[in-house]
Amino acid sequence: MTADRVAGAALVLIGLVAAWQSLAFPVGSLHRPGPAFVPLVLACLLILAGLVVALMGGNARRLADVGWHEARHAVAIFASCAFAAASLDRLGYRLTIAIVLAVLLLGLERRPLLLGLGLSIAMAWGSFYVFDTLLRVPLPRGPFGL
Repeated sequence: MTADRVAGAALVLIGLVAAWQSLAFPVGSLHRPGPAFVPLVLACLLILAGLVVALMGGNARRLADVGWHEARHAVAIFASCAFAAASLDRLGYRLTIAIVLAVLLLGLERRPLLLGLGLSIAMAWGSFYVFDTLLRVPLPRGPFGL
């Protein structure tokens, strides 16, 4: 079994679960889409992509030969996502995203202090401005109004 075939099968499985979950809501039609329309389309595209990866993955490395030298990065990204999910409402969008980016840039990627902090703050406040102010997508503000 190759790594690409395992990854393709995982994408197909995730797509099937997402499609099944989205069918709990009305799909609607192309002219009057319901709340499940876009998630169902995305799930179908994920299934299609997974099939392509699995079918084209015959020449990839065997799964047993794949090393785990990037495990530290994977664990840090997963932990950052868990932290963001747990603290988004408590700390607000800007502080949560700034902390996550600072940890990833400074702790994981070992960027210079001023660059890491500057990018973290700019990305957190900039993305908040784009989504909350310009696109009017309400984001959590946290206890300090941030």
